[in-house]
Amino acid sequence: MGKKEKHEATRQALHELQVELAGLQKHLIKSSKKVLVIFEGRDASGKDGTIKRIVEHLSPRETRVVALGKPSDRDQKSWYFQRWVPHLPAGGEIVLFNRSWYNRAGVERVMGFCSNEEYDEFLMTAPLFEQLLAHCGVTILKYYLDISRTEQKRRLKDRRDDPLKQWKLSPIDDTATKHWDDYSVARNEMLARTHTPFAPWTVVRADDKSEARLNVIRDFLTRFDFDGKDRARDLPDPNLVFLYDKAAVTNGLISE
Repeated sequence: MGKKEKHEATRQALHELQVELAGLQKHLIKSSKKVLVIFEGRDASGKDGTIKRIVEHLSPRETRVVALGKPSDRDQKSWYFQRWVPHLPAGGEIVLFNRSWYNRAGVERVMGFCSNEEYDEFLMTAPLFEQLLAHCGVTILKYYLDISRTEQKRRLKDRRDDPLKQWKLSPIDDTATKHWDDYSVARNEMLARTHTPFAPWTVVRADDKSEARLNVIRDFLTRFDFDGKDRARDLPDPNLVFLYDKAAVTNGLISE
């Protein structure tokens, strides 16, 4: 398949999935379901683009994207999870977190923005917090978008060179590749300590942006049963999207 044909096939597949997403949203509104989708991953792993394709044709009234900035002085004096609580979904809503409380297990840990005690407390309490949310009727889907070191370097260079992507630049970008190994250690610890039956991690191999986006949406749709669901639709590729398993770190499914 040539480049043009592949692009058209991807566009058509995305359109069909977005139509099905709209049908799913009708079901969630009617049944008053609360859905929280968390996206994590290294810098330039494709979180923005994946979220954009999910919400593009959903009702903005029942769909929210949350990307919180640097915590304020008051946030730093509050219960760690407190600033995310007002953004949690109400009945009938889909809320997507573009990064989340897992900042503490990633950038805060690597860059020294939290103490060892705060880090340890987070890894202990995050599963408890998520268990409470699940008990109270929130469906939690957690996606970790994983990319290779080479792909991250390429995307960060593209980000710096493209005047339309300047808004994505941050001082942290300059240290992303320098601290690659530190982020790998932090990622592995986070996944191992916070992967639970009520809020499991789904890993997405995201070097190919288009395939990652399609497969995340396919996986998302498999999590719900609703009228009009296309049961003949392609399932997510298990080589690209899979539940976290410690073995994936050692067998190369997750980047080193």
